[in-house]
Amino acid sequence: MAGSELRAIVEALLFASDSPLSLSLLAEATGADPLEVAQAADELRDEYDAAGHGVQVSQMAGGYLITTREPMAPWIRKLLQGKRKARLSRAALETLAIIVYKQPVTRPEIESIRGVDSGSALTTLLERDLITIRGRSDVVGRPLLYGSTAEFLSYFGLRELSELPRPEELKAILQAREAEAEADLFAGVPERLPAGGPALPEPAAAGAPAAGDGAAAPAEPEPAPAGDEGPAAAS
Repeated sequence: MAGSELRAIVEALLFASDSPLSLSLLAEATGADPLEVAQAADELRDEYDAAGHGVQVSQMAGGYLITTREPMAPWIRKLLQGKRKARLSRAALETLAIIVYKQPVTRPEIESIRGVDSGSALTTLLERDLITIRGRSDVVGRPLLYGSTAEFLSYFGLRELSELPRPEELKAILQAREAEAEADLFAGVPERLPAGGPALPEPAAAGAPAAGDGAAAPAEPEPAPAGDEGPAAAS
């Protein structure tokens, strides 16, 4: 099979797939040697890069996939606005992060870290094929062990788990995003009191003179001590 023909076949297979295709699967589908398939995929990637296409041949989750380039994101976002699949909830993301960084891990271990029930989040992640059951733990009760899947790598555009940020890096990333979100929240607000600035004056009580009127409000009489009698009433 000529190199140009194999390259065209690999391109068609990648275009038709919505998930990464491994080298062994491409070799089986084309009947070509895996080294030849790898060379065809690399040549296709270089061809896309040189021509400045809006798509590219990416390697992720142990396979090849045709994806859009990052600069195209704003235009794709406009096209898909309102049609995107539901995002993962905060609970699901927290659960997924624990599984990814501590896998294989049991549900009791996840819940001891989160401090809340995680059954619903685990169900969602299993339905989305982002996690899988890896077996059972040897501890009492033999709870299920959870781990990440190739779909997780594909979902987040990763080749392998080693590309995940380290926990300390992840913390810095989250703090930076929170700062950006706060800046966006207050964008366009003309004035704000600085932190620790003077407090706003409380409104004056009804009937009290305003500050600067010159006349002070009369002091209330103190109650007479117990046992004292006031002046006798005039007869």
